[in-house]
Amino acid sequence: MERIAIISDIHGNIPALDAVLDDIKQKKIQRIFCLGDLVGKGPDSYKVIQKIRQSCEKVIKGNWDDFITKETEFESLKWHQHQLTADQNLYLESLPFSYDFYMSGKLIRLFHASPHSVYTRVQPWDSIETRLGMFTNTDYTGLSTYQPDVVGYGDVHHAFIQHIDGKTLFNTGSVGNPLDLTQASYTIVEGEYDSKREAGFNITFVRVPYNIERAIQLAKDAEMPDLEPYIQELTTAKYRGLNN
Repeated sequence: MERIAIISDIHGNIPALDAVLDDIKQKKIQRIFCLGDLVGKGPDSYKVIQKIRQSCEKVIKGNWDDFITKETEFESLKWHQHQLTADQNLYLESLPFSYDFYMSGKLIRLFHASPHSVYTRVQPWDSIETRLGMFTNTDYTGLSTYQPDVVGYGDVHHAFIQHIDGKTLFNTGSVGNPLDLTQASYTIVEGEYDSKREAGFNITFVRVPYNIERAIQLAKDAEMPDLEPYIQELTTAKYRGLNN
């Protein structure tokens, strides 16, 4: 069986990304898919894009990857925009919305947030109807004849897996901005890749410790805006919005 590492939500955090890529390499996993939000929050969006382009076979678009390429009135977002090159902006704009593939007879669909938009957030505690809506075919995903058996996504920075009405919904968690534990998170799916034949299939969650103090120091050295909320999230896994 083949293993695929699925990562998401790096958010400009190079120490976290390096730790995860090292862990994937140690496990001898050759294929890496990324579910978006390469940029923002952390100071090193430029370097993250470089590494993701080198390391990942598939990359899809997240909400930060979308709005960072657009005009804004927010000074903090302008700071992150100024870290990117014109070529990197074009790369982010070109990213696809979703990716479908078969593995061990199961149709798997990956996207960043939901099949409805990169901005439509779905939490593990939302209603069953909302979570079942994650398996819907839309104009964004392509109006396929078949609905996916398994959906994987990022966006909420909480790793989880749920089985709902015979379908499987999982979240990879976040590499660079986890909001459940203060360790980088990613997922491994294991099975017969690109095969419609039923076979063994596994989903495994991996947590990787990384040098949080180094990530904070990089943000300080860069004089990054919104530094204190960023430090809070990295050190406590508590979302800054909970303070409001």
